[in-house]
Amino acid sequence: MAGTMGGSMSSAHPELDFKPEMPRRLDHGIGIIGAGGVVNYAHLPAYAQAGFKVVGITDKSRERAEKTASDHRIPKIYSSMEELVEDPEVEILDIAVYPWETLAIGEQAVRAGKHILCQKPLSDEYGKAERLVAMAQEAKLKMAVNQQMRWTVAIRGSRQLLTQGWLGTPTYGTIQVHCQTDWSMWPWMYARKRLEVLNHSIHYIDSLRYLFGQPDRVFTSGSRMPGEPTEAETRTLTIWEYDSGLQVLIDVNHGVWQDDRYATFRFEGTEGIIKGTIGLMYNYPAGRPDTLEFMSKKSLGYWFSARNDYLWIPDAFMGPMGSLMRAIEDGSEALTSGSDNLKTLQIVFAEYRSMEERRAVSPKEVIA
Repeated sequence: MAGTMGGSMSSAHPELDFKPEMPRRLDHGIGIIGAGGVVNYAHLPAYAQAGFKVVGITDKSRERAEKTASDHRIPKIYSSMEELVEDPEVEILDIAVYPWETLAIGEQAVRAGKHILCQKPLSDEYGKAERLVAMAQEAKLKMAVNQQMRWTVAIRGSRQLLTQGWLGTPTYGTIQVHCQTDWSMWPWMYARKRLEVLNHSIHYIDSLRYLFGQPDRVFTSGSRMPGEPTEAETRTLTIWEYDSGLQVLIDVNHGVWQDDRYATFRFEGTEGIIKGTIGLMYNYPAGRPDTLEFMSKKSLGYWFSARNDYLWIPDAFMGPMGSLMRAIEDGSEALTSGSDNLKTLQIVFAEYRSMEERRAVSPKEVIA
């Protein structure tokens, strides 16, 4: 889907393409592990839209797997993980389970010779994630992580504008999300000691790293709203520092009680500005299209707006699976490959160390 830019100008302007790159073949057989909410309202609608071939599904709850299979016309229901991985029709495993379960399931999939797409976060511990990535690499199997925000209008559009030089040298970036989150959708998440960064801001961390690269230092302050019955952080303020002088701010609060909620991004550079809204966070999980505007010295005096009807859920979920399929076909690496995702996790766990030790932390400390 091409985005068109509004406003009149005498100079040329970019045509933004928000449609994910599709594989040459659509018949790579997908087996799904987990029949939870995100599989039903995001993965499967996206795969149907793309024309991907879903072979079958399994879940701890047979009843839940049967309902998902019926709702989405999935032909096979497996009684176990073992039965799924033994099916020669399954080429790729889409693993959508709790992060502390991913390693064991991923190892079993790799031993069976299957390529894997893992839900984010890849793991609740960096060492576990590193182990699974190494195992897939040793088996010469392709692996990707479902960091689908890279395929949203906000991030994909910004990446194209940056690559084409409209922003110049980046000097500042921010994502600010103040919303009200219904944690009853994820009670397992609310009960743990690490919440916001590992499960939500990981999207922003991965996307900002995709745009600007690995920061040299991070400082994170984590807290929660008064009276919240959780030990975990539900609001965070994070600053990234780069030796180049680039500064990045991630500002997230999930406990906004009033109706003045917002989800915005702004990226500034020596030649231009990109700004907009993250539509999903205004009406989760239905969402609305992102907005994206930019102004550059190349077209000084004009703001241009990307017109689109592209949604984070489900449209962006075509991206990680499509990228993984292309990697299988080409012998290349998926955009959100396992090895790439380790760099995102280095920042995630550096931010937690920063919260615990109340100091700026280098992501390199995570692997030291």
